[in-house]
Amino acid sequence: MKSQGSSSDKNCKVSFRKKLLIIDSDLGVEDVERLKFLCIGLVPNKKLEKSSSASDVFEHLLAEDLLSEGDSFFLAELLYIIGQKKLLQYLNYTEEKVEQLLPIQGKVSLFRNLLYELSQGIDSEDLKNMIFLLNDSLPKTEMTSLSFLALLEKQDKIDEDNLTCLEDLCEMVVPKFLRNIEKYKREKAAQIVTPPVDKEAESLYQGEEELVSQTDIKTFLEALPEESWQGKHARSNGNRATDGAPSLVSKGLQGASANTLNSETSTKWAPTYRMNRNHRGLCVIVNNHRFISLRDRRGTHKDAEILTGVFQWLGFTVHIYNDVTKGEMEEVLQKEKCNPAHADGDCFVFCILTHGEDGAVYSSDEALIPIREIMSHFTALQCPGLAEKPKLFFIQACQGEKIQLSKSIEADALNPEQAPTSLQDSIPVEADFLLGLATVPGYVSFRHVEEGSWYIQSLCNHLKVLVPREEDILSILTAVNDDVSRRVDKEGTKKQMPQPAFTLRKKLVFPVPLDALSL
Repeated sequence: MKSQGSSSDKNCKVSFRKKLLIIDSDLGVEDVERLKFLCIGLVPNKKLEKSSSASDVFEHLLAEDLLSEGDSFFLAELLYIIGQKKLLQYLNYTEEKVEQLLPIQGKVSLFRNLLYELSQGIDSEDLKNMIFLLNDSLPKTEMTSLSFLALLEKQDKIDEDNLTCLEDLCEMVVPKFLRNIEKYKREKAAQIVTPPVDKEAESLYQGEEELVSQTDIKTFLEALPEESWQGKHARSNGNRATDGAPSLVSKGLQGASANTLNSETSTKWAPTYRMNRNHRGLCVIVNNHRFISLRDRRGTHKDAEILTGVFQWLGFTVHIYNDVTKGEMEEVLQKEKCNPAHADGDCFVFCILTHGEDGAVYSSDEALIPIREIMSHFTALQCPGLAEKPKLFFIQACQGEKIQLSKSIEADALNPEQAPTSLQDSIPVEADFLLGLATVPGYVSFRHVEEGSWYIQSLCNHLKVLVPREEDILSILTAVNDDVSRRVDKEGTKKQMPQPAFTLRKKLVFPVPLDALSL
């Protein structure tokens, strides 16, 4: 038996090496140089310098345990980057599969990818001018754009934390590349940020095995009036404040399909939104604490902090705006709508923490701004860079009927008697939007005056726990619904039910951050 197993293993290795030779025969001299460049930092430089063929590089990858018959993804990654995608078939990969796995399993660093990307855009004239600018410090040898960049790195003129020399060269010769460098800096900054561990959130998930079912959600929504606020599974939480949010009554959109959250939908979808561009995207946070006459929203800074940490951890560049007036809100919307980073991003997130009424939110100078008006700035027509990309809006604002408040509970709702706004009045008539609201129409949402709101804290904690499990956003929001619906104020009589609506066309699954296990 041992002999048969050994023979089988040997045959597999031989078969795999035959495939590597086939790949080698299809790669040219320039391809070999590209492979060697991308392997810098992963394979010793001396070994790479002596490599004259692709098979030499493959041998080093095998020796460094970066390649084997059981795990050939790194080579697939290299072939994908250098544009030899037709050769992926020999490794049993497709272009789509590599794109899907890159955010999770990719080994080529952001810095290496940046240099390679720049090298492919530097033409012979650009290279000549760059060499001229550094002529005194460079050897008198013929160089390609790749060897030039590798030499700058070898001479310690550039590294992943110091791109001053490269920026100076680009500014003089190819200014358009400064944009690539800025993208790299944003991604690198996002990569190293890890939000603090929320100990209370950690204990929240211990022992829970089953999330809320579709039937549970449907039953809860149908029984939403006061009678439904009693629940034997409620979690006791004292010292709360309330925030209300706009209506999400499901009334089909004209020309687009809007849905309230539904677990069956998320499990049946096959296609997923692309999540492997140069930049994950922007996350905008509008955090209104102080107002002219309305009560201060104590505890909102906790929501802003956890949103910042979690979305930076997910790879987003976060922009925070505090105590935004109506005029400033318009400036924010125009600025973020025209942000060039959208073109290279996967996704867009906009969070609003403020007081509100049905279908609208308050600026810090107490102007009422319709949610749909805010979202309309980011349609494909208004913001082409976000066309066909998911746009997520999370609103923590108050709307609901008056309640008997306990000592530490505050309301953000002002006109609870007005009729609820219909769904088409809140979400644009266009695909790829998701609107996550803290509560259903007619009801308050709760904000702890020291710890932040139930909804935002639950959203962020569930993102931290479920993104590493590769759950899609709708499944995560279902879990948030379950969590928030089980909470209760310290009097045991007041509860809350979030309600998302969406026009998403595909599953949205955030790539698992490298430091996921440290959360």
